[in-house]
Amino acid sequence: MSDDPSLPQIDFATFVLSLSHSALMHLGEAPDPESDQVRVDLELARQNIEILGLLEDKTRGNLSGDEERLLAHVLSDLRLRFAELSRK
Repeated sequence: MSDDPSLPQIDFATFVLSLSHSALMHLGEAPDPESDQVRVDLELARQNIEILGLLEDKTRGNLSGDEERLLAHVLSDLRLRFAELSRK
């Protein structure tokens, strides 16, 4: 683990939000932090959403209520955004 105080503490919520941000970036809804460019890559977005879905499946029954709600909300939002963008 890093002792760098500028880095956020790693916990389940931070991990989920990191994957969510990556998916949003690939959906073209957030800029790439390195290039500041906005690009759409549906395959990478799908992969991140599937990883979150796998995480939901594998952690079912082992999360706190808040963690479960966060993951469900993030997945629902990303799946909806992905479906809307895929139809365009």
